[in-house]
This record gives sequence, structure tokens and C-alpha cells, in this order.
Amino acid sequence: MIKNLILTSFRSLGKNKFFSTLNILGLAIGMSVFLLIAQYVKFETSYEDFITNADNIYRVRLDTYINNELIISSAENYPGAGPAMKDEFPEVQSYARLYNMGYKNNLIVTYEDSKPDPIAFKHRRFLYADSAFLPMMKFEMESGDATHALAEPNTCVLSSSYARRYFGDENPIGKILHMQDDDGNNELATVTGVFRDIPTNTHLKFDLLYSYKTLFGRYKNAERAIARYDQSWQRSDMYTFIQLRDGTNPIDVERKIPDLINKYSPGLAEKNQRDEMSLQPIKSIHLTSNLANEPETNGNERIVAFLGIIGIFVLIIAWINYINLSTAKAMERAKEVGVRKVMGAFKQQLVNQFLMEAGVVNLVALLISILLVILALPYFNQLAGLSLEISYLLQSWFVLLVAALWIIGTMLSGFYPSLVLSSFKPVTVLKGKIKNSVSGILLRKSLVVLQFTASIALIAGTFIVYNQLNFMMNQDLGFNIDQVLVLDRPGIAPRESEAFNSSIDVFRNELKSEPSIVSVSTSITVPGKQREYKTQIKKHGAPDDQLVTVRVNSMDDDFVDVFKMDLLAGRAFSQNYPNDPDTSAILTESAVKLLGFEKPEDAIGQTVAIPGFFGSLIVVGVVNDYHQVSLKTSLDPTLFFCSRYFGEFYSIRMKTNNLTSTINHVKASWEKAFPGNPFDYFFLDDFFNRQYQNEKTFGELFGTFATLAVVVGCLGLFGLSAYTASQRTKEIGVRKVLGSSEQGIFFLLSKEYLKLIGIAIVLAVPSIYWVMNNWLQTFPYQSSISVWVFFLAGGIVLTVALLTVSFQTLKASRTNPVVALRYE
Repeated sequence: MIKNLILTSFRSLGKNKFFSTLNILGLAIGMSVFLLIAQYVKFETSYEDFITNADNIYRVRLDTYINNELIISSAENYPGAGPAMKDEFPEVQSYARLYNMGYKNNLIVTYEDSKPDPIAFKHRRFLYADSAFLPMMKFEMESGDATHALAEPNTCVLSSSYARRYFGDENPIGKILHMQDDDGNNELATVTGVFRDIPTNTHLKFDLLYSYKTLFGRYKNAERAIARYDQSWQRSDMYTFIQLRDGTNPIDVERKIPDLINKYSPGLAEKNQRDEMSLQPIKSIHLTSNLANEPETNGNERIVAFLGIIGIFVLIIAWINYINLSTAKAMERAKEVGVRKVMGAFKQQLVNQFLMEAGVVNLVALLISILLVILALPYFNQLAGLSLEISYLLQSWFVLLVAALWIIGTMLSGFYPSLVLSSFKPVTVLKGKIKNSVSGILLRKSLVVLQFTASIALIAGTFIVYNQLNFMMNQDLGFNIDQVLVLDRPGIAPRESEAFNSSIDVFRNELKSEPSIVSVSTSITVPGKQREYKTQIKKHGAPDDQLVTVRVNSMDDDFVDVFKMDLLAGRAFSQNYPNDPDTSAILTESAVKLLGFEKPEDAIGQTVAIPGFFGSLIVVGVVNDYHQVSLKTSLDPTLFFCSRYFGEFYSIRMKTNNLTSTINHVKASWEKAFPGNPFDYFFLDDFFNRQYQNEKTFGELFGTFATLAVVVGCLGLFGLSAYTASQRTKEIGVRKVLGSSEQGIFFLLSKEYLKLIGIAIVLAVPSIYWVMNNWLQTFPYQSSISVWVFFLAGGIVLTVALLTVSFQTLKASRTNPVVALRYE
């Protein structure tokens, strides 16, 4: 029985090669788009899935308020928070703290016993970790014991890839690594374990872990070390993770946190400060968290949802094609159905037959779509910034998805056509009196409208996304980042020593000897990297209720020149004023207004009080407002203090001619001033624009899949127009005999589709405007949604649709009327 159904299905498909090909091709493209997007969505939502008990693990976030104004929302917390929660809350099974030195400082880790020369690498993915961290996260160890590997001071574990880089084929256990950072710390650690490389789907990536107790060795006094790194509620610079016991409701734990804070930080109210802590499920961090001091730039839940919807839209459009063409061609199969019923076929048998045909079409399309996915995977990886491999397609969830896609696709695309075809009455059919029903025609038109509503919405959405991205990337940032090369501070160098300061002077002087270098500056941060510290300031002598919140940054004497900022009043910091580092400040224009000065000039020479930070500083200059980070966040009023040597980055403005020679000179100057430090640089414009990577990826994926949605829709329209033209062949012949022109017949056959697309435009515009306007509201700086976007999207779809149907309509309009009247 099944064999007969399959053979009959293939025979039927073979009789209608043209329409079968259109159906299969449309379905294959739609399915491949859906499967690719499914890969993206699955990856983005799979962060931390490899942690077996992830559902019980939470990160403790910290929100700090001063005078009821939010100063910072941070992913980092106080060192004492974890131990206190473990002691006070029976629901907490364990805690683990991470000190993120590697994300902040330049670390050089050396294997000095390597022969013939020591092996050294600069590490960014470096953390100090509590001994409970490895067993809590259940990372797979290649050697060593996770429970005890980080239990003692001066021990470390590293990834398998870095173990090979440092030690080759030697056994890493017992080897000594030497860490040096730009805080002057020198720490030796014995390798006690090697863990498998961390998967890419985690927000917390690292290659090297030092034991948390190693930090205690930075103080000669053990009590002071414990107070700073184990019990402190003063400096919030630790990631704190807690594991709750099975069955614990995290909301119950959060209710207890305010009392915990009051117990361990009783003096906050006296400083007008309020701390709030809350629990973040570790699996939700990647898509929902955007706090200060995140280990990396996280994803965007809204973007993932948008792309998931697009994948479903494209798949539905493909299924609509099949339904439309199948029901439209029902008339051609009416006699077949009539004969089958006369010969004794039951309705259920006919339904099974047509469902089998749908199943065969969907299966062939699905196999082709999998091939397309394999071929497109490298391009998709590049587009989406992923590193998926073909083996990823063999995972159980993907196999189940493919099976579900075939079953659901068969039922959705085959059920209605099978009911239509099997419901024909044999007497009516065999007498030749069967005709298209009004309801069937109306359904097909409605489905075509739905297809093109989705296509127009996707194209308009693509334009709006790109328009917003261009708006953000081309706005005046308040400084110039073109042709600026940036170097990280050298790792093997103690801060604030005369020798190191002398090395910085050597480096500056060497650079300035090169004519192609315009100016050099050092600062604690650069555009594109936020310094999360904020403080409150006021006019000298003003009451505390006039305190205003500003962000704090540093600049040296050449900062304004390097970044081409506008000096609105006063002067820049200068070597001619040796006391600038101790007495002077520069404010941005918005900070001046926030303090109550009417004009920038009014602030010059005024003293600002900075309780708990500098004491007070004299305003010597005012610069324009600027965007320290992307336009996805509002700009901050800023106070700059003068620092000529205490900087994390060196920014070098260069002329455009002969960059290679200039970079070589920078490298030679670096090696002369800071011997032994790896030379590593980046261009500031590239670094800054990386902040828009999520939006760039979203725009490119949106545009690509919107185009494919239009292609799939037009494949169906092409088949539908071909069928319509063939059904009206005799009518066309009569009209031509009666004097109709080719243009008139072309318009006659096309106007129906023009009406449908017009209705689609009317439906698409308000829906996509509402959706995209809500998306734009997530940005503090927004482009406007122009009317031209909808005209252009509608025009594109209209043009493509007319080109699609024109082939068939022109062919029909040019048919010899003699041939047309002989049709059938």
C-alpha cells in the first residue's frame, strides 16, 4: 500500500516537472533559511548549557546608588559577599569568586624553564578563582583534581591548548609559571591541573586560572590580606557566583539580601549610599545582561527573537507556495479524482495519496535544504560571527528538528490541498462542470497577500536596521578616532616608579622624532572602552544636596590634540603647569551645565569639590561633550584629572602616508623603551566600531534572509502566474481576435497581482512601523523612520513581482490567437 502511494506520488510529480521543481525549490530555500537561523538561535540560547547544574548557579550583581541616583550597575561584587551569603543563607550550597585581573591588566605569563629560551604569552583571559569554582562549574579536567587543584596558594590550572603551547608534549603537572603584571605583581604558580578548552558558548572565557589564595600573598600581613580579598565590603571587584540547593526559589534568597547588606555594611546610610544585590541565572547572562565590568560583550535577546521570527516567516512563505500551487492545479486533477472515486476509492485513501505527495515533496526539499545548509555554513559562520562545524548538524536536537520539520511541513502544506482534491464529486467532475470555488480563490489570494506582506515588512525592516546603524556610525562623536593607533600598557613594568616614568618619556620622545607621528597621549581608557567609575561633585562650598554625578576619566597634556577635541574655554593640561596632576581638572560642557554654570567660561578658575576622591580641584578647561562609548548609551558628563604616566593605553595619531614605515618605527620605539614586552596594537576606529557588531550582524542576517524571503515568494508567484495564464489561454485568444493589444492583455493579467501587492503594502506598513519603532526605542539616539523606506520596500517587491509574472503574461499575450482558440 505504502509502496503504491510512493510510486504514484513520484509519477504525479514527474507529470508536472515545472510546478514540482518550483515547489521543491521554494521549500528547499525556505527550509534551509529556517535551519540556518535555528542554528544561530540554538547557539545563542545554549550559553552555559554544558554546565550540568547551571539551573542552580547564579551571579550576584551589584547596583550602587548615591543620593538615590544610580551610580553603577556592575557584574562585580564585594569579596565578602560570597562568604557572607554562604554563612547566613542555608539555601546557598557553595560560592566561588573570580578576580578578573586578566580582563583589566596586561599580564605576561612565562615558562622560564623552557629550553633553549623561556616561553612567554600575554594573557587577557586570566582569572584568580576560588577552589570551589571548578567543581561548581564541573569543567572537564584532562589532568589534576578539580576539587583540590586551586585549594592552595600559588597553584594554577590552564587550558589544554595553552598547556601544549607552553609545555609541548611534556607533562604540565608540577611545572612553574611566572606571572608579571603592570601593577608590579610577580607571582609564581605550580601547575596542578589541565582542563579541556572552554566551549565558545559561555560568557566567561578563560585560558588560565590562578588560585584565589595566591592573592593573599600580596600582603605581608595575613590579616590585612584576608580583610582585603576575603572579607572586604569596600571594593567591588569580584565576580561572585553562588550555587543554590535543589528546590530553592531564588526570590526567597533575594528577599534576605537587604538585611545581609545592612549587617555587613552598616555605614552606607551615613554616606548617602545604598547597595542592592540581585541574582542573575548564569544561563541568562549572555542574552539579558549588559552591566558594567562584563567579561565580554554579551548578545542581544531581542535580536535573537527577531531572527527566529524571520526564519518562521520564510518557512511559512515556502509552505504557502506549495498550498497555492497545489490548490490552483486542483482543476487539472479533478478528472483523476473522479475516476478514482468511480473505481471505488474512499475519501481517506485520496487524502492519504495527496498527503504522501506532500510528504515526498517536503522530503526531497528537506534533503536539498540540508545540502544547502552544509554549503552555506562557512558563509553563514562569517556572517553571524560563529564557528559552527558540519558535525554540529548531527546533534540530536538538529536531527529531531529536521524530522519535526518534515512531519509538520507535510501536514501543514498537504492537509488543505488533500481535502480540496479529495472532496470533488465524481458526477460533477466527469461531466466537466467543475470549476474553481470562490472560497478557494479567496484563500489563494489571501495567502499571496500574506506572503508579500511578510516580504515587504522584512525589506522595510532591513532598511530601518541599516539606517539606524549608519546613523550611529556616522554621528559626530565629539572626537576624531581616524588614524589613531593604540597600544596596551606594557605588562612587565611596575606602575608609578621613576624608572617606568622615564621609560614612558623615552617612548614619547622616540615617537615624536618620526615626522609621520603627529602626537602621543596616555590615558586610563580610550574611546570604545568605558571607565565605569562615577563620582559626585559640587561647586566648592555648595551644600550636599547640590551634588551631581559625573564620570571620571584621565587625560595628559596631549590628549586633546590626539583626539582633536574642541577646547571651549580655558586651557588643556600642560607641562608648563607642573602642578596640574595635583590641582587641576577639565570638565565637559554637559558637566559645566550640570554644576549650574551658564557658559563654559564661567567655570574656569572655579573649584569643584569631589568628596572621597580628590578632595577638590580647580577647573582649568572645558571641552566639548563626547561619546566615550557607542551611541547605544547616552553620553556622560565627565571630569578629567591630569595623569601623565598612570595610563592603561598609549594613543598615537599618525599621518596617512606610509603607515607600514610608521608602525615599524612605533615598534622599534616600544622595544627600546619597554624591552621584553610583546608589541601589540590596534586601530581605534576598528576598536570603537566593534561595539556595533551585534547590530551589524543583525542587519546583514536580516537583509540576507529578507532577500531570500522575496525570492521564495516570487517562485510561488511565478508558478501561480504560469498556471493562471494557461487557464485563460482561450480567453486571451478571443480577446486578441476582438482587437485587444498585447499591452492590454499584459495589464489584464497583471492587475490582479498589483491589487494583491497593494493590499500587502497597506497591511505591512503599520505592522512593521510598530515593530521597528519599538526596536528603535531601545537606543538613546535614534534615526527617524522615513516614509521612503516603505515606498522603497513596496517598490522593490512590486518590481520583482512584475518581473516575475511578466514572463508568463507576455508569453500569453503574444500567443497566436489561432493556437489559443485551439487550446483544449
